[in-house]
Amino acid sequence: MYTKDLRNKIKAVEAPRKVKKNGKSCLFSLLLILVFNLFSLSANAQCAMCRAALTSEGNTTKAAAVNDGIVYLMAIPYILVAGIGYAVYRMKKNKSS
Repeated sequence: MYTKDLRNKIKAVEAPRKVKKNGKSCLFSLLLILVFNLFSLSANAQCAMCRAALTSEGNTTKAAAVNDGIVYLMAIPYILVAGIGYAVYRMKKNKSS
């Protein structure tokens, strides 16, 4: 009897709140992220010493290749996390259906 009352009290305190889903705020967040990513493309450089060493030789194609390689190395973890996040979202969506 006591444990049943205690369980009910705990459930009442720990009742999950329903989150109101707002499509406009999600769309706005996505748009904001996209805009920031598009305008930050001109800033793809690495540390100042490496950049100075690569551009001082006069071989700008090598400097551009190193910059592109750094951008690709940086993008892979984000793509992996996004893929895992999407898989978790799909699993939760299928589970709730």
